[in-house]
Amino acid sequence: MSHPTYLITSISNSGSAPENSFRQLQNAAACPSAPYGEMFKLEVPSLMVGTLDSLMTLSDDLGKTDSIIESIVRKVEKSSMELAGKKATELTVGGVPSTRYIQQFAWDYAKYPNRRPLKELVSLISSGVSAIDEELKQLSNSYGDKQAALQDAKRKKGGNLMSVDLNDVLEEKVVKNLKIFDTEYLKTVFVAVGKAQVEGFEKEIYNLGGELVGYGGPDWSRMPNGLGQPTNFGSQVNRHQKKGSPVVPGSLEKVMEDNDSVLYTITVLKGMYEAGYYEGEEFVPGTKIDLLEAFAKILREKRYAVRENFTYDPSQQGKSAMMMEQLQVEVDNMRSGLTRWCKTHFGEAFVAWMHIKVIRVFVESVLRYGLPVDFTAVLYKVASGKDAMLVNALDKTFGESVKDDDDLDDEEYHDFVLIKFEP
Repeated sequence: MSHPTYLITSISNSGSAPENSFRQLQNAAACPSAPYGEMFKLEVPSLMVGTLDSLMTLSDDLGKTDSIIESIVRKVEKSSMELAGKKATELTVGGVPSTRYIQQFAWDYAKYPNRRPLKELVSLISSGVSAIDEELKQLSNSYGDKQAALQDAKRKKGGNLMSVDLNDVLEEKVVKNLKIFDTEYLKTVFVAVGKAQVEGFEKEIYNLGGELVGYGGPDWSRMPNGLGQPTNFGSQVNRHQKKGSPVVPGSLEKVMEDNDSVLYTITVLKGMYEAGYYEGEEFVPGTKIDLLEAFAKILREKRYAVRENFTYDPSQQGKSAMMMEQLQVEVDNMRSGLTRWCKTHFGEAFVAWMHIKVIRVFVESVLRYGLPVDFTAVLYKVASGKDAMLVNALDKTFGESVKDDDDLDDEEYHDFVLIKFEP
């Protein structure tokens, strides 16, 4: 959405009537002989001047403040456009188009008292816009999180056995025929495997994690004469001299399949206890090693989908669809709310931006033309493609010499105050 370019200009009245300055500015660049734009009078309130040092410091800070507030205005505008999509309409300022607000600008004395020190006034304006920026971040993050939750729900609903909510696809009669354990030592887990990986999975499942479990220790079947005799125990036994997989032999069961994947159950050892030991007279307690997480990591590295933390519950069937519908309602409501918020706060941020521009004009004019405050400011709505011609016309009329440089951002090249404004 394109917007016109504006140039804010001020010249010293040099003791004459402001009407004379206004006519000079109009004849220079906004008349039939110099049709470079449309001109509007800009009413600059009587602000507190303070000291010269404070004005010079404020002049440097105002440029940065101007840029920061502009970026926030753009952010709010961009968020609104993205939320509305093809239905996007032009944002307004106080119910009117931003161009009309600029051209009919009037200082808001109630919101920004003109008799407050300039530094306080600028701080008041910038803090208000910073609060808008912070609130936009929070609302956008909340909306983004809710959208992500909705997309995740849609992915699970329309996915295969590797991602779908298993409560929605498993039938109770199928589950009843499965051997499912969840004891102190054993746990049955569901694993989904892509069709292309099925053969390899079935061949290697009982060997996966072969380095995880230590099965070593006295073998009384081979040493029956050692029964009842003194032997090493606890930490003195090297349990890891013989290692193996935590998968219980013969526990693999095929549950069901779809077009893309196959669902299995396997039963695995939950953990392994490492015996405690003495260090001198102090006993160091034994530790329990979690085999489930270590084994699940190995399966994930093989790109097998471990459906962790799944517990079959027939009462949950259909709840994922209801949850997705609820998420969709919440996302739609948040989008509507955020769209309304952007429309309201765009106007607030834009008003603050325009007031900062006017303060800049005041400060720059006082620094350039001195005291007492005596200058006239106008707003040019630049005709398309005539930016350079308008500035050259002003240089010819009010400058000591004509400048060849068309850089509008460098105010040092002009003998009058010139601030570019691209709303």
